[in-house]
Amino acid sequence: MHFLSQKIDFPKVTEASSEGLLAVGGDLSPERLIHAYANGIFPWFENEEPILWWAPDPRFVLFPEELKVSKSMRQVLKKKQFKVTVDKDFSSVIEHCASAKRDGQLGTWITDDMIAAYIKLHKMGYAKSVEVWQNGNLVAGLYGVDLGNKLFCGESMFTKVSNGSKVGLITFIQNSDYKLIDCQLHTNHLESLGARYISRPQFHQFL
Repeated sequence: MHFLSQKIDFPKVTEASSEGLLAVGGDLSPERLIHAYANGIFPWFENEEPILWWAPDPRFVLFPEELKVSKSMRQVLKKKQFKVTVDKDFSSVIEHCASAKRDGQLGTWITDDMIAAYIKLHKMGYAKSVEVWQNGNLVAGLYGVDLGNKLFCGESMFTKVSNGSKVGLITFIQNSDYKLIDCQLHTNHLESLGARYISRPQFHQFL
């Protein structure tokens, strides 16, 4: 187990545990977060835990050209019931993601410190939000990190209505030029859209 100091540095990702845990501690400064994402590392921890840094192998990702849009979703998109925007209300999106109820989770890993850290990243141009609106109300969204290397590192999403987050993600991917969407960890929701595992070395080729 590697414990981080004030120095902004991480051990080699090959030293991560079998679960993908690489290091503990440090801080959520913009400099450390940017350095982490540039090296395929991301923070994920519960509210009462120290900061945990991960670099799993394999990695769950979505190649835009492999995006699966079901017949029913094509119908939803065709109806144009939703308006999708980018970077219009980052703060609201991340706060909704933090408060969203999720199966099997008692709390949230998006702590107040995480919210503040990613809002800083957004103001610096390194974090993006996607908003989904219905009748002028924010009903779904997602956010993640974009270091300008054609790779979008998805962090979290929320929805208050059926298909809301899917509409946001599909529209975002179809209107971007990303080479890869990093989903980090497996979910059935993302697998249904075409996400799959690749090895950590394969993932690092995209960095």
